[in-house]
Amino acid sequence: QVQLVESGGGLVQAGDSLRLSCAVSGPSFTNYRAGWFREAPGREREFVAAIGRLARNTYFADSVKGRFSISRDDAKNLVYLQMSSLKPEDTAVYHCAADRSGSIYTTDYTYWGRGTQVTVSS
Repeated sequence: QVQLVESGGGLVQAGDSLRLSCAVSGPSFTNYRAGWFREAPGREREFVAAIGRLARNTYFADSVKGRFSISRDDAKNLVYLQMSSLKPEDTAVYHCAADRSGSIYTTDYTYWGRGTQVTVSS
């Protein structure tokens, strides 16, 4: 069983940076791709970024390209989302997700964390 726990959220001002972490417990994390999604009040959960096995590929939503980066440390079972030039519209609960296969961009991941709140003030 894979469990994910996010951390690093908080209240920041527009233009600030923030790094989210996702701690993954369970066997063979190297066999999983990982993604970050976010959910704002009144909106559906949306794809933010993803990283493939062994960090061979990364994927980003158009809204965060050039501002966010994603990385993983398989030795520590951690996935990071580095967010820069934050905007008020980035305000949401950010969830980490993992799966062995399936769509990168949809919410069909098998394993999910509970999320961490990111609030960006203008």
